[in-house]
Amino acid sequence: MISVTKLLLGREYSGDRLRYRHGTNSAGAADGLGPVVVWNCTRACNLLCRHCYASATPYACDAELSTGEAKDFLDTLAAFNVPALLLSGGEPLLRSDLFELLEYARTLGLRTALSTNGTLIDERTAARIMELGVSYAGISLDGSRAVNDAFRGVDGAFDKTIAGFRNCRKEGQKAGLRLSMTRSTLKELPVIFRLVEDEGIARVCLYHLVPSGRGAKLSDEEPSPEEKRAALDFLAEKTLDFAARGVETEILTVDNHCDGIYLYLREKERGGDRASEMLELLTASGGNRSGVAIGAVDWEGDVHIDQFTQEIILGNVRERDFPEIWRGESDSFLHRLRDRKRHLRGRCRTCGWLEQCNGNLRARALAAGDFWGPDPSCYLTDDEIAHGGTLC
Repeated sequence: MISVTKLLLGREYSGDRLRYRHGTNSAGAADGLGPVVVWNCTRACNLLCRHCYASATPYACDAELSTGEAKDFLDTLAAFNVPALLLSGGEPLLRSDLFELLEYARTLGLRTALSTNGTLIDERTAARIMELGVSYAGISLDGSRAVNDAFRGVDGAFDKTIAGFRNCRKEGQKAGLRLSMTRSTLKELPVIFRLVEDEGIARVCLYHLVPSGRGAKLSDEEPSPEEKRAALDFLAEKTLDFAARGVETEILTVDNHCDGIYLYLREKERGGDRASEMLELLTASGGNRSGVAIGAVDWEGDVHIDQFTQEIILGNVRERDFPEIWRGESDSFLHRLRDRKRHLRGRCRTCGWLEQCNGNLRARALAAGDFWGPDPSCYLTDDEIAHGGTLC
């Protein structure tokens, strides 16, 4: 995750203590902590999003973790001192025992967040998740009414999602907007940021497309390198514009560590005084941390290195506790992943920005046919990666 606002303005935000923390333990995460865990607690969803990495369905999977199994799982996360648990799906609000599980997580001292499409957040639901101590609700929206509803596969989704934002704001529940970056949705950025300002939304996260699940069929929607650079230019200018006008909205991108390097090179070329600190921050974050400081568990209890790499299963929480699986003491794959710089191939192996990127997102490399190969979504030029060390 790249905080454009943090890089360009140097402001402190709640996730910074994890994002820019040095030192790892034997389980790969920061000293004294387990990883941030994404739990896809159900596969059920009321929408049919074109890019869904979980290939969500209208109904829950029969093998979904039961309430008792879920509580046992939460116990192990608390014991492992995970810094945050993100409940996702499918649509987590379709899980009938969600509020019971959030209440239980609160008693354990777990910090929780929701990843939701927002269409089910009425006033009562917003009040309830606020009451249960949910720290943040990430709500997906991908453009204006027609674009969003076509992308999400259900007419009327836009209006219900906007109502979800407003209900969260009314109840004091912190919420942010999440957008998937495709050729279609990038054209909507001006519309999205007008909406963000009009609705007083405190955070915007833009996710690069991942060809996982239904997203594997969206190759025609993958933005070109030029389109990605133009999007980052827009985000940088919008960050500075918001700061100048006192708009308190944090802007981030997710799933492509090229973004931070591109912003650094942009600042350095312009002679900006933030370049040196930006490089320090990017180096401290260490790039992609799938299987290191972030992991995922699906609705059936299978453990993955992140939510996008469903093909790789490290174990199942019904058979072994999550901490045991995650430590991976006898797992040669995890050992290689946590020392991945020696195992990467192609452009990633020779890139001068490995310390800041760490091979980017392996799910995209896997989709291209080689888990250890280059991430095809890297938009840095050959010259930029070859001279990474000298451009510092």
